[in-house]
Amino acid sequence: MNLQWQTLSFARLTLEKMYAVLRLRQQVFVVEQKCAYLDLDNLDQPAAHMLGMRGTELVAYQRCLPPGLNYPESSLGRIIVCPTMRGQQLGRELVQRGVKHNLLHWPNNDICISAQAHLQDFYADCGFIAEGDEYLEDNIPHRKMRYGVSLAEGD
Repeated sequence: MNLQWQTLSFARLTLEKMYAVLRLRQQVFVVEQKCAYLDLDNLDQPAAHMLGMRGTELVAYQRCLPPGLNYPESSLGRIIVCPTMRGQQLGRELVQRGVKHNLLHWPNNDICISAQAHLQDFYADCGFIAEGDEYLEDNIPHRKMRYGVSLAEGD
């Protein structure tokens, strides 16, 4: 699969790319998962936005957040693969790219995510370790997971 990857600040997102990001997030998180939630949470502005493009189509996306916003550590969020592109290991590549980005920009900081509970095994395969009990976030079971810097040093 030949994708072009871009990581852009909020200010560098074109209107077309921001529209594609919001559309994909709504398509999956609101419509597919039947979850009404406030997507525009004021975390897009300080985030680095990682986009996987196939031509002009956005097929993978996540936002990389600096320490101190969602958690004391850096974090990844809004991790998403277009439904038509699932099953091709694209999610794994996306998460790996996000981990590398965060470790490069915020070294010596762990990475925390709020993972949907049914995806815990996927994130564990990507190097994240579950912490604490499951909790409801937007009426969907989630679990806090951490990618430890000491784990990355062994790579």
